[in-house]
Amino acid sequence: MEEKLLQHKNNGLLVLIVTAALYLAAIAALAAGCAVLEDGGSPVLLIVGIVWLCIGWIPWCGLKVLKPQEALVLTLFGDYIGTLKKEGFYFVNPFCTAVNPAAQTRLNQSGDVASGLGKGQPKQDAAAAAAGKKISLKIMTLNNNRQKINDCLGNPVEIGIAVMWRVVDTAKAVFQVDNYKEYLSLQCDTALRNIVRIYPYDTAPDVDTTGDGVADEGSLRGSSEVVASRIREEIQARVEEAGLEILEARITYLAYAPEIAAVMLQRQQASAIVDARKMIVDGAVGMVEMALDRLNENGVVELDEERKAAMVSNLLVVLCGNRDAQPVVNSGSLY
Repeated sequence: MEEKLLQHKNNGLLVLIVTAALYLAAIAALAAGCAVLEDGGSPVLLIVGIVWLCIGWIPWCGLKVLKPQEALVLTLFGDYIGTLKKEGFYFVNPFCTAVNPAAQTRLNQSGDVASGLGKGQPKQDAAAAAAGKKISLKIMTLNNNRQKINDCLGNPVEIGIAVMWRVVDTAKAVFQVDNYKEYLSLQCDTALRNIVRIYPYDTAPDVDTTGDGVADEGSLRGSSEVVASRIREEIQARVEEAGLEILEARITYLAYAPEIAAVMLQRQQASAIVDARKMIVDGAVGMVEMALDRLNENGVVELDEERKAAMVSNLLVVLCGNRDAQPVVNSGSLY
């Protein structure tokens, strides 16, 4: 299905003026026909005026008004005849029907369609109903619900994305799929699952996320830009046939699933504690080495190996302990 643009239909104002003038002429003909009929003349003017007053409103059904970034897909007795895209006041065949199967579908954070009417709400007027058949060409946002997906290590994570999209081919969007908005939402879910399963939540050893056979440091948390780009490309490949363009995809929420969140938090805390302890021990060993070297260089005191070991042990306990050490002063001899 190829999109056909109707370029030379923006003569709606002319048709409106001519039709209104013919209505005035029909009223005048009706009055004149009544006068002629009373004088015993021909009723032709009266018949013409009555007929036009009955059917003269039909051309007004072909008047269409489009705002910027709006489109109208038209069919005539089931056949696709073209699309109006440029803003203006148009006149088309009065028997044409506008088609938009996604008119009543509302996506999260997409303000292009009106929400469904509930109890106590007023009914839509004719203008609002007609506006619902128009297809928005503006950039819209799809914020899909959070999904629980297992990463490449099997850990369940919750992730949500926001997708910026727009319609670029109205014919494909209307006729290639049943409902292009629901189709987009479903393909976003599928693409998200396919990409998330490739990456671990956090950096893990021996994991290949690029498919080149070499382990790398890619992860959902650390490579969010790369992950979002791959998600966008995956969605675009799936919605190409629906006439949609994916401009951007961003990760809006990322966390471990509740059932393992506490365990993973403890794991991260344990890793942080181990790293901190390593740094403390490295610093303590360096300070002890410096103290022994300074004592030997200055000749302050001569220590045998046993006393050096005791001193090293005491210094490490003081420097590596979680709490402040309580000093003990030796007032006697060292030996």
